[in-house]
Amino acid sequence: MNVLIDTCVVMDFLQRREPFADTACKVFRAAATEQFSGCITAKSATDIYYLTHRCTHSDKESRIKLNQLLSIVGMLDSAADDVFHAISSEVSDFEDAVMIETAIRSRMDCIVTRNTKDYTKSLIPVYTPGQFMELLKQENDEEES
Repeated sequence: MNVLIDTCVVMDFLQRREPFADTACKVFRAAATEQFSGCITAKSATDIYYLTHRCTHSDKESRIKLNQLLSIVGMLDSAADDVFHAISSEVSDFEDAVMIETAIRSRMDCIVTRNTKDYTKSLIPVYTPGQFMELLKQENDEEES
């Protein structure tokens, strides 16, 4: 399963933000053990660096954290077509619309985010981290049967 992980879930994991850290950690543990193929967007990578740097005040430490993250997940580029499709999208949050279009073009199976309200008009499934972990458990149970 190919999954696009939203920046908020990454930051919950990296910064151990409560009450979301535990579920975010489970998502990344599952990605690290190759239970699914996780990705972020290149735009998310710059946002993650910025947000991490704001906390660490260290370019070196922020780059190390980003590099460690990218050893667990892949990275998708957003293309010009994604932006053009997002402009005419019914999704009201433009940044989320670009993420949806990137996910569609990149053939992602779903998006994992805590911000599901902005994704109600997504053409691909969107799950909270908890919902996604339940889905992953169900798929693993079915494979074992």
